[in-house]
Amino acid sequence: MTEKITVITGGNSGIGKYTAEAFVKRGFTVYDLSRREIANKGIIHITADVTDENQVKSAVGRIIDAHGKIDIVINCAGFGISGAVEFTELEEAKKQFDVNFFGTVNVNKAVIPHMRKNPGRIINISSVAAVAHIPFQTYYSASKAAVESYTNALANEVRPFGISVTSIEPGDICTPFTQAREKSFDGDDVYGGRISRSVEGMEKDEQKGMSPEIAGEYIAKIALKKRVKPVYAIGASYKILSVLCKAFPCSLRNRIVGMLYAR
Repeated sequence: MTEKITVITGGNSGIGKYTAEAFVKRGFTVYDLSRREIANKGIIHITADVTDENQVKSAVGRIIDAHGKIDIVINCAGFGISGAVEFTELEEAKKQFDVNFFGTVNVNKAVIPHMRKNPGRIINISSVAAVAHIPFQTYYSASKAAVESYTNALANEVRPFGISVTSIEPGDICTPFTQAREKSFDGDDVYGGRISRSVEGMEKDEQKGMSPEIAGEYIAKIALKKRVKPVYAIGASYKILSVLCKAFPCSLRNRIVGMLYAR
């Protein structure tokens, strides 16, 4: 069997970790690009901050020097912030986009020149929040919506080179993502406690969500398909939710999401 190379950002925790493990089980050589190393058996760690274009280029270059190709890239690195737009510092919003959106861009930009010579697959991890726009998690939703628009446009740009690009929308997954969310309750009194109620509800849903092992297996399964669709949602209920969010009139969709998360 020809050696297969997978590169996963954020492969040291959460969905990224279990996706990496799913590929190791399938006999792939798996690289994790992340800022911090956590010992994961069978996974090769390279320290790289996805927001640093030079670090990403260097990491990708090392992998290409070692193997001559990269077959699959999965952009899992990301984090969340929450709070009211009115009270969120712009620097925090920019940091959200730097990791979730431009981090993905940096990795793909470094990989595509090599994939034009040896075609591969790029998977960008989005979120159901990209289509169900969550109040008090506005910048997270916006960053993931940007990932989906970017993914669809990029897919058409690189298709003639045999490179396929798709996005995957996780819903509520029980991972350390919840604890890592950077929360701000500034202005909660002005908003009648709606900020804290919204975040508390979101976090309860996440902690009752799908296990990251199942999500990782699903991502690996999609990555190994012969052909991929532009977007996938993880889990039957979220597939239905994603379809309904895209099919419903915007006013109805927003009213329903508001009833759930902006009360």
